Amino acid sequence: MATVNEPPVRRSQPDSAAERFSAALKQEGRLLLQLGIGKPSIARAMLLAQAHGTTVEDELLASGEIDETLYFEALADILGLDFMPAIDPGRVQDIEGLDSQIVWPELLRVHHPSRAPVTVIVPSLGRLSELAALLERTPQLRPSLAVSTPAAVREAVWQAGSQRRVSAATRSLFETAPLHSARITFWGKQGFYAGVMLCIMAAAAAVLPLLSLLMLHIVLTLFYLANFLVRLYALGCAFLQEPVRMAAKPPDATSPLPVYSVLVALYKEESVAAQLVHALDQLDWPRSRLDIKLICEEDDAATIAALRALRLAREYEVVVVPVHMPRTKPKALSYALPGVRGSYVAVYDAEDRPHPGQLREAHAAFTAAPQHVICLQAPLIITNARQSWWSALFALEYAGLFRGLLPMLSLTGLPLPLGGTSNHFRTMELKKIGGWDPYNMTEDADLGLRLYRLGYRSRVIFKPTLEEAPISRTVWLGQRTRWFKGWLQTWLVLMRKPGQLIGEMGWLAFIVFQILIAGLLLSALSHPFVIGFLAYLTWLMLEDGTHADDWLTFWLFIGDIVNIFGSYAVFVSLGLNPMTAREKRATGWRWIFVPVYWLAMSVAAWKALAELRENPFSWNKTPHVPVGNHSES
Repeated sequence: MATVNEPPVRRSQPDSAAERFSAALKQEGRLLLQLGIGKPSIARAMLLAQAHGTTVEDELLASGEIDETLYFEALADILGLDFMPAIDPGRVQDIEGLDSQIVWPELLRVHHPSRAPVTVIVPSLGRLSELAALLERTPQLRPSLAVSTPAAVREAVWQAGSQRRVSAATRSLFETAPLHSARITFWGKQGFYAGVMLCIMAAAAAVLPLLSLLMLHIVLTLFYLANFLVRLYALGCAFLQEPVRMAAKPPDATSPLPVYSVLVALYKEESVAAQLVHALDQLDWPRSRLDIKLICEEDDAATIAALRALRLAREYEVVVVPVHMPRTKPKALSYALPGVRGSYVAVYDAEDRPHPGQLREAHAAFTAAPQHVICLQAPLIITNARQSWWSALFALEYAGLFRGLLPMLSLTGLPLPLGGTSNHFRTMELKKIGGWDPYNMTEDADLGLRLYRLGYRSRVIFKPTLEEAPISRTVWLGQRTRWFKGWLQTWLVLMRKPGQLIGEMGWLAFIVFQILIAGLLLSALSHPFVIGFLAYLTWLMLEDGTHADDWLTFWLFIGDIVNIFGSYAVFVSLGLNPMTAREKRATGWRWIFVPVYWLAMSVAAWKALAELRENPFSWNKTPHVPVGNHSES
């Protein structure tokens, strides 16, 4: 039987560096020397373990200097136990508590049809002496034990509980908080009221067409005006962003950093897999404290193969989601959430290139913020504005949203309709509120508003994530249709009980929600008609030769002018204001296509309205390609 014998420590002279290490770190160092690992590697790992509040073992494995399989095989030899490099998930029972082993793998019961089950353990170096002593006292335990790696245990557990877990991911929010789930499009009497309203509007249009048209015009004018004023206020608040930027002080440098998890849902993303991993490799966070989960669909063999071919570092884990409806990004994120082991979790998209310091900034902001601030949104910056006028307008829109409107909402303590990526959460609270809604096509906006109504708050941070915008009409339209469908779902979900929602959010937040979501939807759906109204009123006033006698026509005309051209102007100004000189050059003169861009948004909104009825949970996939020389940042 192999035993753990500690080599004698000879000290010819005092070593002040060694004196700084704890007894536990020194013990680990001596055991690693016995395993044949070089002193320079152990010394580096001890320094990192001391700085990060981890173990020498964790740091060595995270560094890649030693192979995980060979390392745990060596521990098995020391203990005199069999080594199991792979575990058949078919021999693992999906029992209560199984999911704890995908978070912190330690032991797993493996069954066999013709012999006694084996308990697979993942020994740690710190408890190796204790375990060796136990086996020496009770050698009869040896046949029932085997050693495996953390990766092998996690993979077996993911597969063994996959069907139960994917079913829970799709059902959990609906079953625990049905009021917050978009699984049912029209809840309770919503469908009835919608039908009644349509009938009333149709009857009014038939009986009193001019009056109906006038009333519709007034309502749309008010919504347009409210949207315009909110964005104008955001433009005026732009100068207040710098004080907020300085508010988050760095946390205590002597405190160990927590584990930070990163989730990325991928589907048919083999072309950008290498780019994604390269971007995540740049994150400024200790590798031993990172937990990166790349979430793939089971039938997406190409993406899984592309990731496996990259020989991912130890902090990476490929999570395979069984095929199950609905096929959506939030379903994939919800599936992986039980396996998250970080105190904080960030969500990125496959094409993202986050700033290396973004996790550090988010951690500092969380540390400085009150506990009810559970979400932070980083800005998204488009880097391919030069490629087409679609991408140029997209870049303008994103600059205004992420560096203009959302910071204003954060400053004023109002709800943030989150972007779909670069969200950072406190993990415990995210799990508590049920994670993402797998049936919502804009799970980001839905989650931001849901956490607000539950008493939590979101803020913004400033280190950006770089992204590529769609460059063709077809891709842009598919993506935007999905977004509008999700915003429709979100509005319907929140408006199931308006009185309750007002009580949860407060009147001001409720009004802003109506302006941002309902106003956005109405503005997009009605944009061609408002332009038609403006053209008609212009013709009418020119035909009459005067507008002084008809005050209502005059003021409607003025309202349309302010709404249309003021909205265009604030859209452009809000986008250009935070842009760098380089971004502005990339966007160039193509802001003049804003009227066409808004008409295209109207087409997407009407398509979304049709899809909501016919195919509410279809996910229009946006294809991505690796970044080329066109990037501006």
